[in-house]
Amino acid sequence: MTTKNLTTRLLKISLLTLSCLMTPWALANSPVGQWHTLDEKTGELKSMVVIFEHQGAVKGRVEKVLRKGADPAAKCDKCSDDRKNQPVVGLEIIRGAKKASGKNVWEDGEILDPENGKTYALRLTPIENGAKLEVRGSFGPIGRTQTWVRVP
Repeated sequence: MTTKNLTTRLLKISLLTLSCLMTPWALANSPVGQWHTLDEKTGELKSMVVIFEHQGAVKGRVEKVLRKGADPAAKCDKCSDDRKNQPVVGLEIIRGAKKASGKNVWEDGEILDPENGKTYALRLTPIENGAKLEVRGSFGPIGRTQTWVRVP
């Protein structure tokens, strides 16, 4: 093996190792991943939402409904857009949020509440080293923030 081939091979191995080490950190500082939503009144699991990146923005969909007694075949009958009467499982509830310049915040997207069919301005902020996600939905100056928990 030539010195050039050995150097190239070592460089590739080093880059692969570095990328493997960086991936958990990068995900920890991102909303991308699987999240448990919690019922604000009872603290019980409500659903699992998967957030993924698509064309420079993040999207999210309901992967599972976890609330006790919930209908797994429920549809978004109160939605008024293209999601009307679509099954809640698989429903895209997060659209278009982009990372704010110089901040660890994703905003300018929207979030849908399938229980009332309304959409709200969205702000996503990873906290506690990415173990939790602050999800803020607002309509003008009025809004509320939920804390979602990353699925291990």
